[in-house]
Amino acid sequence: MVNVEGKVRKAIEDYSMIEDGDKIAVALSGGKDSAAMLLTLSRIQRYYMKKFELIALHINAGFENFDPTILQQQAELAGIQLFIKDSDIKQIVFDIRKEENPCSLCANLRRGMLNSVAKEQGCNKIALGHNEDDVLETLIMNFVYAGKLGTISPTSYMDRSDMTVIRPMIYTNEKDNRAYARKNNIPIMPKICPEDGKTSREFALNTIKEFEKQTKFAKTNMMGAIKRANISGWHE
Repeated sequence: MVNVEGKVRKAIEDYSMIEDGDKIAVALSGGKDSAAMLLTLSRIQRYYMKKFELIALHINAGFENFDPTILQQQAELAGIQLFIKDSDIKQIVFDIRKEENPCSLCANLRRGMLNSVAKEQGCNKIALGHNEDDVLETLIMNFVYAGKLGTISPTSYMDRSDMTVIRPMIYTNEKDNRAYARKNNIPIMPKICPEDGKTSREFALNTIKEFEKQTKFAKTNMMGAIKRANISGWHE
């Protein structure tokens, strides 16, 4: 079994993600990555040399099949207080504007609400559950669709909202987090967004799979290249 907690702690220390006195809003989507992050951070919190607070925060986009029960179970398992903010994001993106490519607008609206609610709760940092696979997929998407070299940063400071985003799961991958969720009996929320599986991220995922058919070290080599080139704040 891969030591997810060890990988998370290493990421935290490599990129100085947590300092004494931090209050961190864990963005809880209900999926395996964010749920694993919440439980892992709650366990690290018990013994970590730097003292910090945690809350769990979910932005409800307004999809018809939303059920908060699993989110509540995930938060209870970690022993962390959960805040759910209802919104009209689904109505704005899908019903009113009828976006052909809704993911970008949806993400921006969620991010804005996440920042606002985290601020209201006295948080100075937000933890997002992006993992290694997300890092590599974003690199490919930026290269192919935007013509630039860039990806998800380990940490980033947003001066407009005076909030720091941290990504403690960047050394883990989908397989790690799925196994961790099973081992710890974490309930996982089913996907309810109608765009799941239809986005350009699927293209990037399939591209990486093709790379892995050529060499089993494809992901390791790509991550090494990102660090050596110091892309988006990564470093050796």
